[in-house]
Amino acid sequence: MAEPVRVRRLTDQEGQKLQQIIRRGSTSPVRYRRAMMLLASAGGNRVPVIAQLVQADEDTVREVINRFKEIGPACLDPRWAGGGPRLLTPDDEARNAPAAAARKASAGANAPLQPQPDQPCEPMRSMRSQHSSNPAIGRACPVEKRRKMSTW
Repeated sequence: MAEPVRVRRLTDQEGQKLQQIIRRGSTSPVRYRRAMMLLASAGGNRVPVIAQLVQADEDTVREVINRFKEIGPACLDPRWAGGGPRLLTPDDEARNAPAAAARKASAGANAPLQPQPDQPCEPMRSMRSQHSSNPAIGRACPVEKRRKMSTW
């Protein structure tokens, strides 16, 4: 049977930094959960207990602990990928470029995207006029008065 995965002994600075992340809770959820994993492991908890604590897979907990052993506190930062592979090859671009240019030229280079001020827009119909045959929908709904909530 393999030896249980445990985090190495934390330095004072590392421990303080992890506790600071957990106490403040103002950091990203990824950093928060990873800090919890590391502190729980340093406290002597085993991987299944830690996984249940942070509601993560046991393999994820093992990966975080092993990355901490390799690179230290930098493992707390997520490694977001840059997206999927490029779908168009340079040959596809060369083949499609003339068609795109022709389509743009046929539409006009300065074709307006929005109506100009001298062109009247079609007025929007209200819900009442659309549903005037149905009195339940056509009548105005009472609006609740709500207290303004403070956002501070």
